[in-house]
Amino acid sequence: MATDYYKTKKSIEEYIRLAQDVNGGKLIDKLKEFLPTNSNLLEIGTGPGTDWKILKEDFEVVGSDNSKEFLEHLQASHPTGRFLELDAITLKTEETFDAIYSNKVMHHLEENELTASIQRQSDLLNSNGIICHSFWKGEGSEIFNGMFVKYHTEVALKAFFEKDFEIQLIDTYAEFEAGDSLLLIGKKK
Repeated sequence: MATDYYKTKKSIEEYIRLAQDVNGGKLIDKLKEFLPTNSNLLEIGTGPGTDWKILKEDFEVVGSDNSKEFLEHLQASHPTGRFLELDAITLKTEETFDAIYSNKVMHHLEENELTASIQRQSDLLNSNGIICHSFWKGEGSEIFNGMFVKYHTEVALKAFFEKDFEIQLIDTYAEFEAGDSLLLIGKKK
């Protein structure tokens, strides 16, 4: 997963420009069907904070990112927000949460890293905790802008998550084109 793309001010500014019209509002609406209002939630890979702002309307949200540049941007943009510097694999925090959310973050993990992250997420969740993650749909992997991207199928996602989570929903949706993305919601076993 190691990449320097999210580590420079120039790349962060570029990403914010490219992603300005993209948000997980529809994903968050699905999450609300499974998670009570005011639950405490960890967002993995908060990036520019677009989804964080939407999540904050209904939940107690702690944002996180592995990029110091994004964290500086988030703190400057949202001075009253809580943001942690966390790696998506190790998630080194002692806090526990009712839910963990990410939008197109976990696809940057190699299979062994995804497995480790899933186990760590289970450890951080309170009893009956909820996960909500989106992925690019497909097979194989590629390097895009210097970043590893792993595509997933419904069957593959079930195999990764079902040891630790009871799958509540796997849904195909369109981010840019019909059927290009998958949403997974699970409940801690």
